[in-house]
Amino acid sequence: MVVAAPSLLLAASPAEVAGEARRYRQANEQRIIAELIALLALPNLAGDAPNIERNAQAIQELFARRGLKSRLLRIAGAPPVVVADLPAQGAKKTIAFYAHYDAQPVDASQWSTPPWEPAVKDGRIFARSASDDKGPIVALLAAIDALRAAEIKPGVSLRFVFEGEEEAGSPHLGAYLEQFKDDLAADAWILCDGPVHQSGKQLLYFGARGVTDAELTVYGPARSLHSGHYGNWAPNPIVTMTHLIGSMRDTEGRILIEGYYADVKPLTEPEREALAAAPPFDREIQRELLIGRTEGQGVLNERILQPALNLRGFSGGRVGEQASNSIPVDARASIDFRLVPAQTVERVRELVERHITRQGFFIVRDVPDAATRMAHPNVIRIVWGHGYPAARTAMDLPIAKQVTEIVAAAAGHAPVRLPSLGGSIPMYIFQRGGTVPVIGVPIANHDNNQHAANENLKLQNLWNGIEIYAALMAALR
Repeated sequence: MVVAAPSLLLAASPAEVAGEARRYRQANEQRIIAELIALLALPNLAGDAPNIERNAQAIQELFARRGLKSRLLRIAGAPPVVVADLPAQGAKKTIAFYAHYDAQPVDASQWSTPPWEPAVKDGRIFARSASDDKGPIVALLAAIDALRAAEIKPGVSLRFVFEGEEEAGSPHLGAYLEQFKDDLAADAWILCDGPVHQSGKQLLYFGARGVTDAELTVYGPARSLHSGHYGNWAPNPIVTMTHLIGSMRDTEGRILIEGYYADVKPLTEPEREALAAAPPFDREIQRELLIGRTEGQGVLNERILQPALNLRGFSGGRVGEQASNSIPVDARASIDFRLVPAQTVERVRELVERHITRQGFFIVRDVPDAATRMAHPNVIRIVWGHGYPAARTAMDLPIAKQVTEIVAAAAGHAPVRLPSLGGSIPMYIFQRGGTVPVIGVPIANHDNNQHAANENLKLQNLWNGIEIYAALMAALR
C-alpha cells in the first residue's frame, strides 16, 4: 500500500489521483480479480428472482467490507435497487454512479467456458456480465479503496446506484426514482455502462438511444402442407413475413415506414463538432468483423445517431437436413427499434402498426381463433415489450467540460466524445425532465461480446477504469 503525503493529496490533480490508483491496483490485483470472480459466479438473469436477490446481497456485502452502509430499495414485483453513499464533509453536490447487476440470457452451448464459471485467460476475464456491468461495479469499489489507501477525500458526496433489471428494459426504474426521491437524488449522474471507443480510447457519451421491441407472428395453414400439392395456393407465412419486413426496412438500414423520421431532432453545433473530432475507425472494424460493406452512407459514429430497425431473430420452417418440402404453419420475427431524440415509444408503435395495417394485415394481441383467421386474409399477432425514449445531455454544460478534463488527465489522452451511445440505457429517467445532467463513462473493451457468448472484459480495461473512476470521485466539484 502506498500512502502519499497529505499535503500532496489535498491538492492532487486527476493525473496524480490516477497514479495513486494505479499503484494501489498493482499491489492488489489478485484481490480485485478475486472479488470480481466471486460476483461473476452468481447467475443474474433479470427474471431469476432468487439469484437476483443473491446478487443484490453480495453487492451489499462488498460495501459492508469497506465500512459503507448500503440499502436495498424495494418495489413489489421488481428486483431491488442497491444504494450506498459516501458523503463528503461540506460538499454541496452529490454525484451518483450507476451500473446494473443483471444480465442478458445465455445459450451455454455457444460458450467456450460456462457463462457463470469465470475464466481468466489471455489477459481477459470471461463470464456473463464481466463487462456488462459487474466489471464496472468492481472498478468503482476498487476506486474507493484506492482513494482511501492514499488518504484522498472525494470532492463531492458520492452515491452508488445499482439496478437489477436494466436488461429487461428497466420497467420499474422510473417508479423507483419517484418513490425513493431522497435516496436516489443527485445533482448529476455518471453511467458506467457500455464499451470504450473501438480505437481503444476512452469514450464519453452524452446520450443514449431509446428502445422498444416487438414479437411478430403471421399465420399460414392450420397444419403443415405438402408444397407440391398446395404450393402457389396456400399462403406461405415465411414469404408473407419476409415481404412485410422488406416493406419496413431496406438493405441500407433506411426505415421505410411513412413518417418515421418526422420527429427526429437535429444535432446541435457542439454535437456536430464532437462528432467531427471523433476518430474514424470503420475500416479496422470491418476487417475485424469480416464484413465487405456497411449499411448506408456515413461512418459508424454517425450511423448510430440514427433510428434503427433491427431484425434480431427469425423463425419459420426448417433448414438443412431437417428441411422438408412443406408450407409451414407460421413464421415469427423478433424486432428491436432504436429511438433517437425526440421520438417516443408510443409514436413509434403507432407508426409501425399503421404501416402493418396498410400492408393488409389485421392485428391481434393473442393467438387468433379460427373465426378471426377465416375473416381476414392476413392476420398478424404483435406483442410489444418494454421500451423507453432516447435522451441527451448538452455537451457544453460546465459539468460536461469538467468530466472531459478529468478523464483526459486520468487517461493520458483526450477522450472520444459522442453525442449518443449506439446502445440503449434509460438515461431519460435520470434526467428528470432534462434538469439533471447524465454522462456515460464506460470502461469495457469494444470487443467484449456484450450480450453474446463468451462475454469478456480485458483486465487492462478494468485497471484503466479504476484510475478513471478514482479521478472522477476525487476531482469532481
